[in-house]
Amino acid sequence: MNFSALDRRRFLRGASGFALALPAFETFSANAGAPENAMPPRRLACFYLPNGVPMPLPEDPAYQDWSWFPHGEGKDYRFSKCLDPLEPLRDDVTVLSGLSHPASRDNHGHHNADQFLTGAPIGGRGQYRNSISLDQVYAAHVAEQTRFSSLVMSTDGGTGPERKAHTISFNSQGRPIPAENKPKRIFDMLFAKKNEDAARRLALSQSVLDHLIEDASSLQRQLSKQDQAVFEEFLSSVRDTEINVTKSARWINLPLPTVDVDHLNLEITAEDPREYMQTMYELIYLAFKTDSTRVATYQFGKEVSKGISDYLARAVGLPLTHQLSHQTKKPGGWKNFGTFCRFISEEFGRFAARLKATPEPAGEGTMLDNTLLLIGSASSAFHLSRNYPLVLAGGKAMGFQHGQYLDYAGESAYRGGWIKGQPEPYKMKSSHNDLPLSNLFVTMLQRLGVETETFADNTGTISEV
Repeated sequence: MNFSALDRRRFLRGASGFALALPAFETFSANAGAPENAMPPRRLACFYLPNGVPMPLPEDPAYQDWSWFPHGEGKDYRFSKCLDPLEPLRDDVTVLSGLSHPASRDNHGHHNADQFLTGAPIGGRGQYRNSISLDQVYAAHVAEQTRFSSLVMSTDGGTGPERKAHTISFNSQGRPIPAENKPKRIFDMLFAKKNEDAARRLALSQSVLDHLIEDASSLQRQLSKQDQAVFEEFLSSVRDTEINVTKSARWINLPLPTVDVDHLNLEITAEDPREYMQTMYELIYLAFKTDSTRVATYQFGKEVSKGISDYLARAVGLPLTHQLSHQTKKPGGWKNFGTFCRFISEEFGRFAARLKATPEPAGEGTMLDNTLLLIGSASSAFHLSRNYPLVLAGGKAMGFQHGQYLDYAGESAYRGGWIKGQPEPYKMKSSHNDLPLSNLFVTMLQRLGVETETFADNTGTISEV
């Protein structure tokens, strides 16, 4: 290894055909070839929650605890139990309501994942035509600067059918980009050199690091004390992720049932889905820390049942995930649905906190300061394709202001659950026009460094963030 030429896109290479992407080290910064005033990388990660969120009516006893949107507005707001795991990150997050894609406001909620990051008028039936997604616009902007242009992930994997996609990423022709759902394949893609001999050796040893110990020791002797601590923490993260990858394989490889066997629970435990999600987040963290990519998407589940993602609710001891949104009128229904959303908030908050606790490898501040996170759904109350529940986090180094709830919905917006005997919310005429979500997307792209004034059907930007 030529240590004098080491930079954040170099790799630790072993004699057995393996390569491990490395974070930046101050020890070699003078030889990295980058200008002293070079800006740290700007990153984008987007996460999608299917099937909407709990929205009980204000007169419902569950409203105070389990209504997803915060109570209050601006800086003076209170998280409900759905979002209160984000309280430690309050100064790094903004909750938004009253945004949606105009072309899809009359869609049934099960058709929404496809257009969440595109804003395309895909409709509920007939000819299907999508457009490029937000993440891929930014990926094209930074593609030449990283090993991978983007990391596309989902729990169900692949592309899925039209209007019920398993991916939220679409290329410049509007074609779905297959999502990866096997942590082992993602890990090997990021850290194992691709050749048959390396793959065979890795299958036998179960660890990339086992093949890199000698080179790792040699590199460590060349590092400053601060970089040695960074390197130790990094190797520990890689090792822990490998262990979690192995654990999560049992859950993700569970065959889908051909009959109703939900009550059996013979092969999975309630903790497996949580470990799986934590592993997926950790893979994004390592990909960002090594600057292997600056763009990632992760779709937690598809909009309908009968997929592996429908088991995610087992992480909190609940039955099939999709059923939770349909059983809110049963005793404890809002609490059950809200408890699942709280689990989503917990793991998102854990990931954001991990970024905040990590000094920026290639500059000042933290990784969260230079990473923009968007999490949300394109449904709110029971199949309603309006008033999307959204959380924006990070990106302070890009000028984002947080610690607020931006309520663009107003009192006239539909905010509550479905009243039995009335049409489903998505069939009801709205008395309030949401802001185009693409206004936020253009704001995000501009702060990420993309020179653009337009995306989908935006009418401007959102200056409040």
